[in-house]
Amino acid sequence: MAFGSVQKHSDYCHLPDSAMAPLENNSSNEVPGPRKSRLNKYAFAAALLASTTSVLLGYDIGVMSGAIIYIKEYIHISTIQVEILVGSLNVCSLIGSLLAGKTSDWIGRRYTILLAAATFFIGAILMGLAPSYAFLIAGRVIAGIGVGYSLMIGPVYTTELSPATSRGFLSSLPELFITIGILIGYLSNYFLASLPDHINWRIMLGLAGFPAIAIGFGVVLMPESPRWLVMKGRYDEANKILGKTSDTEEEAELRLEEMKRAASNLGCENSSHFSGKGVWKELLLRPSRPLRRILVAAIAINFFMQASGNDAVVYYSPEVFKAAGIHNKKKLFGITVIMGLSKTFFVLVSALFLDRFGRRPLLMIGTIGMVVSLVGLGLGSKFLGENDIKPTWAIVLSIIAVCADLSFFSIGLGPITWVYSSEIFPMKYRAQGSSVAVSVNRVVSGVVSMTFLTIAHKITFAGVFFILAGIMTVATIFFFFFLPETKGKTLEEIEALFEDKVSS
Repeated sequence: MAFGSVQKHSDYCHLPDSAMAPLENNSSNEVPGPRKSRLNKYAFAAALLASTTSVLLGYDIGVMSGAIIYIKEYIHISTIQVEILVGSLNVCSLIGSLLAGKTSDWIGRRYTILLAAATFFIGAILMGLAPSYAFLIAGRVIAGIGVGYSLMIGPVYTTELSPATSRGFLSSLPELFITIGILIGYLSNYFLASLPDHINWRIMLGLAGFPAIAIGFGVVLMPESPRWLVMKGRYDEANKILGKTSDTEEEAELRLEEMKRAASNLGCENSSHFSGKGVWKELLLRPSRPLRRILVAAIAINFFMQASGNDAVVYYSPEVFKAAGIHNKKKLFGITVIMGLSKTFFVLVSALFLDRFGRRPLLMIGTIGMVVSLVGLGLGSKFLGENDIKPTWAIVLSIIAVCADLSFFSIGLGPITWVYSSEIFPMKYRAQGSSVAVSVNRVVSGVVSMTFLTIAHKITFAGVFFILAGIMTVATIFFFFFLPETKGKTLEEIEALFEDKVSS
């Protein structure tokens, strides 16, 4: 069934009877207007702390684009070894994202965030002190596991803590921090490039350990996910947190009842020993029809996020601009700073308007914009690759097209992937379902990062960008027909969007 034509359901279809009474007492001629939503400061602060874990990946993506130039010259490694070094972090983050689902169901969302930060810190120190290529790879493997944990747990925690009216904004914060991390990485490249070549890349990579330490201390101030507490049967603790993340006491009670009902329906009520046992089997071997559709939607949006080539374009942007005729390292890093500023601005715009306009409109705008940008980048690269003289207009076109591609990604796929894939799973399956989707994300990112330069050398950068434009065209069609809108729905209501409904 195409989800573009899914019948809309009442926002009250899953509310307790006590919540329905005020509606039934209203006169038929008096329809209450929508309550003006406001951002809950406590939920915002907790989401902000949880989302800072995403800085770890963002910083690595940004800083590695510059550090790899000096690593290649200092250690004397081949193009294949460069791709393995860059992509190994993404591939190994698969391990962390797969483990994160089970781990977070067992020890809780909060301590899983701490585990992510600690693991990444060890990897960052190893990379900064690495005496050889083998040690660099070892550091990236360990850091990758930490990244996998952080990419899965940050959005899940934020989604479970957030009220429905601001869930889109708060759940998109991880992508904002990825982008901020990329920008910080670019700035590190720019300001550290003047240091001696044998030490600048070590400082670039080693600095990643500092945000990991800050995140570790931040966990102390964070509350646990109320939905995880409900699954553990710890209702009093969940109620206290909901009281702080809701605007009224009635709203907190309503959210708690919805969570308890969802836990009861999934066989989790009063299960103080809940640890996600049996979820993998139900999720992958015998899922219900709605759950299978949810899994396909989550996997698909994560697949297309990385198949767009965004990470590879960021990692290898200096190589792309070198091919365009820009060879001065300082200028290369200056251009990447402009790219980082552009990405940060547009992901912030998307986050601010996500709860107002919804997921689907911004996702469609983003993917269509990426198609146009990648075609423009392909044309610019093709002209530059076929001519020895590099005209200024073609270089400018390529720079604008790269910035546009990254900006449209930041409007659509970037933030919405984390929001969507963490909010559509039912409570029992959310942690481990999200870990499956994020694992696909990491595998595709790793494959693209580890093959980008090789493929570009075979078919040129222009050929790669035209292929990416084709992939984004397919993504646009898929999103239009198969992803329903989730704006304003509680997490307990969203599952119904994926059920078969007969229009009356």
